[in-house]
Amino acid sequence: MGPSQSQIDKIELKWSDYIPAKPTAKQLGFLLLMTREAFYGGAGGGGKSYALLMAALQYVDYPEYAALLLRRTYKDLTKPGALMDIAQSWLGPSDARWSDREATWHFPSGATLSFGYLDNESDKWQYQGGSYQFIGWDELTQFYESYYRFLFGWNRRPANSAIPLRIRAASNPGGVGHDWVKQRFIVEPNADRVFMPARLKDNPHIDQESYIQSLMELDPVTRAQILEGDWSAREAGSKFRREWFQIVDVAPSDLRKVRFWDMAATEPKKGKDPDWTAGCLMGISSNQTLYIVDMKRIRTTPSGNEQLIKQMAELEGREVPVRMEQEPGSSGVGVIDDYRRRVLMGWDFKGIPSTGSKEVRANPLASQAEAGNIKLVRGPWINAFLDEVESFPGGAHDDQVDAMSGAFGELVVPRSNISMAVSERAKRNIFTEVY
Repeated sequence: MGPSQSQIDKIELKWSDYIPAKPTAKQLGFLLLMTREAFYGGAGGGGKSYALLMAALQYVDYPEYAALLLRRTYKDLTKPGALMDIAQSWLGPSDARWSDREATWHFPSGATLSFGYLDNESDKWQYQGGSYQFIGWDELTQFYESYYRFLFGWNRRPANSAIPLRIRAASNPGGVGHDWVKQRFIVEPNADRVFMPARLKDNPHIDQESYIQSLMELDPVTRAQILEGDWSAREAGSKFRREWFQIVDVAPSDLRKVRFWDMAATEPKKGKDPDWTAGCLMGISSNQTLYIVDMKRIRTTPSGNEQLIKQMAELEGREVPVRMEQEPGSSGVGVIDDYRRRVLMGWDFKGIPSTGSKEVRANPLASQAEAGNIKLVRGPWINAFLDEVESFPGGAHDDQVDAMSGAFGELVVPRSNISMAVSERAKRNIFTEVY
């Protein structure tokens, strides 16, 4: 929680004459942070853009200082009330000078404040080789995680510089980056990565009553995300509820396990939200309780998939069977054969052709979950998993559900038993026809 408004004047912080606005209590708390990463906001109306611009301007009296503020597109930057518009109103009357060609403010000290966009993978290379002591992301959930992590490579400073290295971000819930932003800042903060929540009530400079009336016209999920900053609000599916899954610290030692992989091989690209490669490690105990011990997700190339799958097989040992969904056609057969002969030679490995729709395959799991018979072993993967299963089948992704269904099929309905049953039934049919 930030300081009270009455305490603001008593607090010492690095300030700048180029910041004409007085921060709210929450904004001040954000500006005082000295961690490498900080994420501000959550709800709408909390003064996110103002907080980012204030933070970017704190050190413009240092000659070597360079700040970068990012939106997903250049059009987003130039909207009325957006970052460039606010910066113009603040800096236009000052002795700072604007370069339209560079989209950069130049200060008498030699410091710079630049505005940029990052709409696709190729855009990120325009920042390669730069040196930014401050990188600010406005509406972070509109970006893919790979974009965000890439810019760390250029968050640097000269030797013996007194300028702190800071990466700051602000956003509402929702958007293509909702899951990774939630995981990084809400679920897994640490001593050098913090979340500063701010809501409409924390911003006395906005007409709160009229804004709330506008938000009441939104659908319930979007309204909860923007008004309350609710990171758990999402469109519900029709198969699973997150409260059905009990989280436990450890699994029994008698589990019979299998790791099942649902494959994809596409990296994020412009305008795309590709599937994930997902690998579910599931076990069944002697009392027929199911445990999801681990779930791995990755968006990468085929070689990246191979590295992860081989690594997990090595870590889990040869006693854990590895199964993989086999895509239809000769290409699917070829992939499975390559894994069998080269990647996982020496492991109990098989390709499993999928049958029926994803929903049909998930139905038995939904029944088990509703009955409280699926436990989750505590780990950093759980929130992303629960978000996906709760929105299934209408959500953006179903890769973890597919991997879970595949593992369940291998543990509960062994395919050798299916084959034997089919064989016995065929024999009986032949006997009837002959005799």
